[in-house]
Amino acid sequence: MATTTTTSARAQSTAVGKRPRAPRHFLATVAKTVLALVFVLPIIFMFISSLKPDSQIFADLGSLKAFLPVGHISFANYTDVFSRVPILQFLMNSVGISAVTVILGLLVNSLAAFALSRMRIRGKRIILTLIIATLIVPFETLALPLVWWVNQLPWLQINGFDLTFTHGWLDTYRVQIIPFIANAFSVYLFHQYFDSIPKELDEAARMDGAGWFTIYRKILMPLSGPAIATVAILTFLPAWNSYLWPIMVIQSENLRPVMVGVEYFYQLNVAWGQIMAYTSMITLPILVLFIAFQRSFVNSIASTGVKG
Repeated sequence: MATTTTTSARAQSTAVGKRPRAPRHFLATVAKTVLALVFVLPIIFMFISSLKPDSQIFADLGSLKAFLPVGHISFANYTDVFSRVPILQFLMNSVGISAVTVILGLLVNSLAAFALSRMRIRGKRIILTLIIATLIVPFETLALPLVWWVNQLPWLQINGFDLTFTHGWLDTYRVQIIPFIANAFSVYLFHQYFDSIPKELDEAARMDGAGWFTIYRKILMPLSGPAIATVAILTFLPAWNSYLWPIMVIQSENLRPVMVGVEYFYQLNVAWGQIMAYTSMITLPILVLFIAFQRSFVNSIASTGVKG
């Protein structure tokens, strides 16, 4: 009898102790839902508006119809985009520029982080601090000096069997790629992730005769999947969303990326339905990329935060 009373008392105390957590859990759920809606509703509005004519877009703004596929729904805005903007050329340019930037960025930034994390370099902490300090400087302050510099740089050009040096990088693909390969945050992210991998693996590999590059290629990089995914996303996004830099350095239409194509819709008549359709088409690759690497992205950020 005493045992039963004690057990019931414990159950009651446990139940009482859990009661305050219910309101907290409810409030947390409400806060997460509201925050999710803040980010999701503009995307829903963009996709829904891309299916409506301009007159209906403005007519539905004052109600929930703005987020619902009701009224005159069609894909006319999407077909009109292809007649107004060379979107396929812009998409190919952005895909190529972003892919090359990501691949070279992964290689260059991971090698730099590997050297600072694993190799014995005098003053490497100071070097890492200086690299991180460059994050303070906004790109806008460097844009004009960078334009001058890239216009002075030479480039080796192959014409048949002749090798000649050209002057200036303006209005080329390389001016949209090379200045953005090295990234301070990517170096820092790789460095923090490499530091979380036991160095005993390096010592074991060195005893087996492996060199530094072998350790980098066969040990650290295969174990750094989350960091690779995160750096790939963080490198892809600025390359895909690049707008200011291409306007400054690109004049030829066949070299422009997708973000510059938005300017075409503000010439003559502004067609908001076509703008929504165009932005929907150029947003889909970003959403697909983030959804595909979402778990690795979150794991890498979490592990870096704990290590840092």
